Amino acid sequence: MKNLFILSAIILLLSSGCEKSPEAGFYVDSPIIEIYETIYFTNTSSRADFYRWSFGDGTVSSEMNPVHSYNTPGRFLVTLEAFQGSDEVDQTSMYIDVLSTTLDIEVLEYYDQYPVANASIVLYASQYDWDNQINTVYGMEWFTDASGIAVMYDLDPIVYWVDIWHQNYNNWQLADEDINNVKTYPLDLHEVNYYTFYVDYTGTTISRKDGRKVDQYKVVRAERKKPGNHAR
Repeated sequence: MKNLFILSAIILLLSSGCEKSPEAGFYVDSPIIEIYETIYFTNTSSRADFYRWSFGDGTVSSEMNPVHSYNTPGRFLVTLEAFQGSDEVDQTSMYIDVLSTTLDIEVLEYYDQYPVANASIVLYASQYDWDNQINTVYGMEWFTDASGIAVMYDLDPIVYWVDIWHQNYNNWQLADEDINNVKTYPLDLHEVNYYTFYVDYTGTTISRKDGRKVDQYKVVRAERKKPGNHAR
């Protein structure tokens, strides 16, 4: 009987210890979201008094039920650690897929194939807007990096007319020859759509409608590229 009492006490002690251990848990309405969309995390952890979240993009939070958004597309591993005191911790993880219809434009000089850095790129959703320089997409202007590449996120899966400007570049002359040379195909939804625009220096100075004077280059040709074809 004495041994039975001792065994019962040990089992009770162990059970009591287990009840104090935290258990991490959370859920979201959907693990698939659009870029820049706000995602709400609901914490279902038990027996915890402190939380640490890692959202997979370099940001963290100690809130119980945080909200977050992602400014780049991709798959991100979200991890929640639930603490009880300083010694007890449990964790759980979930992948979040962030989708975006993306346009990746590379600007190259036509003959020598060098990248054109710091070129301004503006998108329009119609030829009329492109002709009149009105209603720019999101009211935004993108610039190519040192590799001549600019990436535009969160677009609609439609045709875009592309206006390229630089201190030495634009693509208006090509449009006079064929407007199809300055527009994309309908973008593939939730994919990265790669294009390369080739430009050539014309050696003339022109005035933009906004009063800026720039040396003029003309776009020679635009190409739709396969994923991974850009050298970065």
